[in-house]
Amino acid sequence: MKEIRAYIQPFMLPKLTQILLEIPNFPGMSVSDCEGFGREKLLHRQDYTLYAPRKRIEIFAPDEMVEGIFNAIMTTANTHQQGAGKVYIIDAEKGGYICTGEQGEELA
Repeated sequence: MKEIRAYIQPFMLPKLTQILLEIPNFPGMSVSDCEGFGREKLLHRQDYTLYAPRKRIEIFAPDEMVEGIFNAIMTTANTHQQGAGKVYIIDAEKGGYICTGEQGEELA
């Protein structure tokens, strides 16, 4: 199981959500508001208003689904401009359902 974590432009969220929901057996996702900056902001901004709004997306998926989800995010959230976002794939060793106590390596 892997975690796919993405930081995207807020206006891209509806389009991305629609694409991800079209993936068979899509496991779901969490979305939160966040702010941040990349290297280009530090180098070029003089007014110290470095933080830009972003949406943080977290998806826990079985290994066999990761590449398809990753590619969907990379393609759909691309604004073709600097600061479009970032995507990471992170190993997730174990998951669990709190309500049932069920645990396992492939629990997404």
